[in-house]
Amino acid sequence: MLYHIYDLYHASLTPARYAAEFAKIMWENPFSPISQTPFARTVTASAEVFERATRRFGEPEFGLRETTINGRKIKITEENVLEKPFCNLLNFHRHTNRNDPKVLLVAPMSGHFATLLRGTVDALLPHHDVYITDWVDARQVPLSDGKFDVDMWIKYMMEFIDYLGSDVHIIGVCQPAPLVLATTALMAARGDKNQPSSMTLMGGPIDPRVSKTAVTELAENRPLSWFEQTVIANVPWYYPGGHRKVYPGFIQLSGFMSMNLDRHLGSSVNFFNHLIQGDGESAETHRIFYNEYLAVMDLPAEFYLQTVSIVFQKHLLPQGKMKWKDPETEIIHDVDPSQIKKTAILTIEGEKDDISALGQTMAAHDLTPSLPAGKHHHHLQLDVGHYGIFNGSRWRQQIMPRIRHFIRDVGKNTYDPIPPADLKVVPDRKPEIWNREKHFVKTLAEKEKADKMSA
Repeated sequence: MLYHIYDLYHASLTPARYAAEFAKIMWENPFSPISQTPFARTVTASAEVFERATRRFGEPEFGLRETTINGRKIKITEENVLEKPFCNLLNFHRHTNRNDPKVLLVAPMSGHFATLLRGTVDALLPHHDVYITDWVDARQVPLSDGKFDVDMWIKYMMEFIDYLGSDVHIIGVCQPAPLVLATTALMAARGDKNQPSSMTLMGGPIDPRVSKTAVTELAENRPLSWFEQTVIANVPWYYPGGHRKVYPGFIQLSGFMSMNLDRHLGSSVNFFNHLIQGDGESAETHRIFYNEYLAVMDLPAEFYLQTVSIVFQKHLLPQGKMKWKDPETEIIHDVDPSQIKKTAILTIEGEKDDISALGQTMAAHDLTPSLPAGKHHHHLQLDVGHYGIFNGSRWRQQIMPRIRHFIRDVGKNTYDPIPPADLKVVPDRKPEIWNREKHFVKTLAEKEKADKMSA
């Protein structure tokens, strides 16, 4: 019923939205002598703000057509190399003969489309062969394709890694970090020849007990039944995935927005002012960001509820109690990160991250004691929040160069060298070897600093 009410509300605003679009077109007509008057700009700005506030944003495109290597433009072609009901494995094929590390970028399955990582992909492309998990909106998946839970997620990931073969490097961004660690642990336990060469975990809730956020407190203070009764809905019959139980994207988005409501309202006010002032560049920056941010997808209910239970309520992975049931054989396996002995780990955290707070991701090192000390790396990026870990200037200039160095340092020695011309643009940066005492104290100090600044 919740989904039907939302669709009805959205449909009821359609006439007003079309009227706003028409008004915008009429009042900004460049051939009209009054189009540049303050009154006309106010009308067009108001119309656009209203139209965008009532629009339902569809899945964006990656739109990455080329990259630059050694000063030359290289064409990019998007190719679905594996297609599954709930996820496609997408490769950004570079039309070049370079031999660069193969990277599997695991996008969050938490409400936004994989295109949220467009900037992440763009920065990696010059010196990596990039693949990404392109998750499918659950409301588009027919019931006949079965369910999708945490066990199936891990099964998908194993199949993707096996497809890519040996010497693959995984980057898990945010929500998938604990499941990437679990998948690697299972592959290590069975001695899989294709277990990843490296694993980069960025701003993920490996152990949410380490530091609390609004996200962890919500999950801990509500029983699982509350989530099932409050935020789970049936997809209406008129969608391909009709009658499937999902966690709707519009509920997830409202949760994201409410966490930083003042910031989003302020951004809308600034957007309105930029339109009136004729600041097209600033207005376009706003459009680009929110076209992505407001595009959301539905999650399978079983996957969402299991994630809440396993990761945020029972904390099974850090307590060594997590199990995996193979969907094919139905054999139950222990998930033991201490089995990881080959896959090097780099954890990355943001000083101002209010989703996966300081220390949550770094906990991966304590869970992998069998891994040689030289294969544990960590980087704390100052002055960035959650989104800034994988997008923006600090991602491009500070974080990506460390990942690039880390991957080449722990991988095979057969990669083509990075062109000197590219290193002049973005120099390599070496991540620190992880030391629990040093980094734990450093993280606590930075957290106290961030808390004082926010106060």
